[in-house]
Amino acid sequence: MTNPPERDNPVTALGRRFLLLLGELGAMFIFMLDGFRHIFASTKQLPKIVNQVYVIGYKSLFVILLIGIFTGMVLGLQGYYTLVKFGSEGLLGAAVALTLIRELGPVLTAIMVTGRAGSSMAAEIGVMRITDQIDALDVMDINPMGYLVSPRIAASLVAFPLLTALFDVIGIIGGYVTGVMLLGINEGVYFHRIATSVELADVTGGFMKSLLFALIVSTVSCYQGYFTHMRRDGMGPEGVSNSTTSAVVMSCVLVLVADYVLTSFLL
Repeated sequence: MTNPPERDNPVTALGRRFLLLLGELGAMFIFMLDGFRHIFASTKQLPKIVNQVYVIGYKSLFVILLIGIFTGMVLGLQGYYTLVKFGSEGLLGAAVALTLIRELGPVLTAIMVTGRAGSSMAAEIGVMRITDQIDALDVMDINPMGYLVSPRIAASLVAFPLLTALFDVIGIIGGYVTGVMLLGINEGVYFHRIATSVELADVTGGFMKSLLFALIVSTVSCYQGYFTHMRRDGMGPEGVSNSTTSAVVMSCVLVLVADYVLTSFLL
C-alpha cells in the first residue's frame, strides 16, 4: 500500500506561489523590453502604430468622457458636502482638480482602457495563437513581436496620456456642473482655486503615471494573449477566455500597486 503524497505546509505553498508570480513578472518585463526594442526596428511600424492609436485611443474615447464627467460630478457633490462642514466650500475647485490630476484621472483611465482595449488585445492575439497565425508569421519570416506587440505598446504610450488629459478636463467640467451650476459656488472662485493650487509637478506626475500604466496594460494584455497556448487552466477557446480574464485582472491589480509605489516617490 503506497503512502499518500505529502502536502505542503501553508508557508511552503505561499512561497511557491510567490516565486511563480515573481517569475511571471520577470517574464513579462523581458517580454516588454523585447517588444519595446522592435518599435524602432523599422519605419514600417508607423502605420501599425497609428492604427493601434485609433483602436486603443479613439475607440475608448466615449467611455473615458462618460466616466470622466460623472466622476467629476460625484467628486463635486461629495467634496462640497464635506468642505461645507468646515466652511471651506470655496476650495472645491482645487479639491476636484488635484484629485483628478494626481490620482483618479490616470488610474480610472487605465482601468477603463484595460476593460475596453486591453481585453481586446489579449483576445485578438490569443485567437491568433490558437489558430496558428502567429506560427504562420514566423514561417513568412515576419517577427511576431514587431508585428503584433510593438505597435500596441507604442500606441498605448501615445493614447494613455491623451486620454488621461481628456479625463482630467472633462472631470473638472463635471465638478463645475455640480459645484457651480447646481450647488451655487462662485464660478470665479472655482476656477481661481484650480489655477492657484494645481502646479506643474502635479500635471507631470499624472502623465508619468499614465505612461507607466500604458506599459503595464499593453504588456500584460499582449503577454497573456501571446502565451495562451502555454496556459495550464485551459486550451483553445477556453484558454483565450482565461487569458483575457487574467489580462484584465492582473492589469488592474498592477496598475493600483504601481500607483501606490509611484505616488510614494512623487510626494
